[in-house]
Amino acid sequence: MIERLCIIGTGLIGGSLARALRAADYCREVVGCSRNPEHLQQAVELGVIDRYETDPARAVEGADMVLVAVPLGAMEPVFRMLRGHLPAGAAITDVGSAKASVIEAARRGFGELPAAFVPGHPIAGTEQSGVAASFPELFRDRRVILTPVEQTSAEATARVRAMWEAAGAVVDEMDPAHHDTVLAATSHLPHVLAFALVDSLTRLGESDEIFRYAAGGFRDFTRIASSDPVMWRDICLANGDAILQMIDRFSGDLQQLADAVRQHDGETLQTVFASAKQTRDRYVDKHT
Repeated sequence: MIERLCIIGTGLIGGSLARALRAADYCREVVGCSRNPEHLQQAVELGVIDRYETDPARAVEGADMVLVAVPLGAMEPVFRMLRGHLPAGAAITDVGSAKASVIEAARRGFGELPAAFVPGHPIAGTEQSGVAASFPELFRDRRVILTPVEQTSAEATARVRAMWEAAGAVVDEMDPAHHDTVLAATSHLPHVLAFALVDSLTRLGESDEIFRYAAGGFRDFTRIASSDPVMWRDICLANGDAILQMIDRFSGDLQQLADAVRQHDGETLQTVFASAKQTRDRYVDKHT
């Protein structure tokens, strides 16, 4: 049971966690924190948080669990403001999509990695953002990856695991570098491709006509291009090496498909498409 949860960055992820923990009767009080009082007041009116502060140092007073849910580029400044202000016994975790970057931001911000810091990443979300888009079922049967490091205490890890499980998530643990490689392939690359495709089509001479006739396949593939551009800019900068490796690999595979189309090589096209269908049918729907 969490007595006081402080959420720094009360948007889709933080708001959904607060709603899920309330629904599970796992949290007595939720304190929100961000730079925008209007957004925080909206969170109060929606019943997501009980009260708020705009100063992170004041927001964490008395908290026994702290969730940092801000864009990657804002992590280090937040950790710096929290330095010397974390309550004794409080566990702190985050939701950043690039763990090596977050861990380094925590090391710089705090001066050293606190034993109570448990790096984490919920593999859940929508293309919407903001606390108004939050809902308590967001994490149900979704995976949350924790990436504790050598300095992380087992007790803090267990408490953060229990919090996410109370929200309905399935919790795994992973090495931070391996996490970043896996997410570059399964999340970061697809977002880059969706953004790039929509931007490319936008710059065509008849883009209005193209989007007018866009059908379900286009909408399904590009849905994630409606995600927060600031968040995804930060992810690409923070996990650039792994993302570039995946872009290079995908570019080579795409060139092979282009060659097959150019050469009217139907056999290669069908082989690639059939393999892709079989893989997706076997794994993707099963694990989502």
